[in-house]
Amino acid sequence: MRAPLSWIREYVALPDGVTAVDLARRLTALGLKLEALEHPGHDITGPLVIGRVLTMEAEPQKNGKTINWCTVDVGDANGTGEPQGIVCGAHNFAVGDLVVVVLPGGVLPGGFEISARKTYGHVSAGMICSAKELGLGDDHSGIIVLPADAGEPGEDAFGYLHLRDDVIEFEINPDRAYALSLRGIAREAALAYGAPYTDPAERETPEPNGTGYPVRVEATDGCPVFVTRTVTGFDPTAPSPRWLARRVQLAGMRPISLAVDVTNYVMLELGNPIHGYDGDRLQGPIVVRRARQGETLTTLDGTRRSLSTEDLLITDDSGPIGLAGVMGGESTELNDGTSTVVIEAAHFTPVGIFRTQKRHKLPTEGAKRWERGVDPTLPAAAADRVAELLVRYGGGTVDEPQQFDFGTILGATDPQGTAFAVFQPVPGEPRPALNGSGPGELSYITYEVADSAAFKAFYSRVLYWTFEPGRVDDGWGVQQTHPMAGVAGGSTAQVTVPMWTVEDIDAAVARVREAGGTVIEEPSQQPYGTMAQCTDDQGSRFYLGEF
Repeated sequence: MRAPLSWIREYVALPDGVTAVDLARRLTALGLKLEALEHPGHDITGPLVIGRVLTMEAEPQKNGKTINWCTVDVGDANGTGEPQGIVCGAHNFAVGDLVVVVLPGGVLPGGFEISARKTYGHVSAGMICSAKELGLGDDHSGIIVLPADAGEPGEDAFGYLHLRDDVIEFEINPDRAYALSLRGIAREAALAYGAPYTDPAERETPEPNGTGYPVRVEATDGCPVFVTRTVTGFDPTAPSPRWLARRVQLAGMRPISLAVDVTNYVMLELGNPIHGYDGDRLQGPIVVRRARQGETLTTLDGTRRSLSTEDLLITDDSGPIGLAGVMGGESTELNDGTSTVVIEAAHFTPVGIFRTQKRHKLPTEGAKRWERGVDPTLPAAAADRVAELLVRYGGGTVDEPQQFDFGTILGATDPQGTAFAVFQPVPGEPRPALNGSGPGELSYITYEVADSAAFKAFYSRVLYWTFEPGRVDDGWGVQQTHPMAGVAGGSTAQVTVPMWTVEDIDAAVARVREAGGTVIEEPSQQPYGTMAQCTDDQGSRFYLGEF
């Protein structure tokens, strides 16, 4: 178990001046076995700063390669305040982007010294860095492009990238299963120093209810606890925040995507393994049961496995979708199009998981924890923590829309704070009047849809709307979580085709296509602005306008 010192300090108020060596010595005295001490990032020296690309000129070379001759604003970090000329072979950035620049005099991992040197007919005074060059990962396909709010040109990049840390690695004995988490190691550190400790598992969680994704546990001897939370409207293209990805990496795991990184992060934080399913690929309720004779499962590593009747499975109507506690199945894997995430936080008994991972030769990070024993009170807190991080960094909402006798009501809010409602009626059932102003009527602008879940998934991704479940009570009145106001364009009760305002119509049109919609009329200039006509992934028409 690899534990970054900065992560331990998040839960323990260690005395000032305590080093990784000091802490490792104290924890060893308490029974944890020290494996190694590492100091990632400490081999990088010299000026490493944030830069803004001012110009870039593509220059084809005789060897068939095309380089970019760039000028980069690095503030006063170069001592002159003048733009820095740098040759870069990457092509995944543009003028105006913030990048990471190491200036002459800097040293990168492996003792690679940076100096101003002539190359491709220019004097290149520095390097625009990739993640691999800084030891932040294996990606060498392009340079690091920072978010627009990362900082100002010339500011130090070490802190923003979380480059430097100290990592203590322990060999965890079978009787110290709790130490396979930052929570457990931090608790030991608090005991070692008599320091205040904040338990990351102490959090208020919703009471169990029947409104989440349906689950049936048939093999209660192997799975006494199974918690699900569902995040809808999640943006699968949202990147992992750099601090989270860096912590996952320092703990010995490879950052992959926001959804996967969050589940791994919470496992490392609390010790409870988590699995996420693509909710749109699940078929029917989740069922936890033993395997049947002759069943097979293709796991996430692409291997088709013949199952033993002793194996504990996660299944749906399609059959096995996961080897419980060991590895998920390929058919419901989180991918770059997942907008609905069903979170699994369960408790599996140690002996069964140990036998399954030995049988299939799958000693995964999750199995390693289950076979040693995990705190059975953790699943609710773990699921809630995953949901919190997914929504914070990937958008969407945690709670499912509530279903009533005659329909579902959702509150929607655009990025400017304008709010309206989305109503999905139940066929054949009585329905309230739309856009009225009295008892039994929805008295704010309402957009009627056939499938509220599909509507929410599409428009949260394309227009960045946020959604909240509202409650339609038996008297047909409306209780809502925030005040509703009218939206230009109105609802199907007032206009045939609604129109939605966006800040960048070309980017919005691109998102329409990515989300499965179509563009009927490309953006064109009108007297009052630029307009485009589109359909969503259900075929409903709407206009986009940039004014």
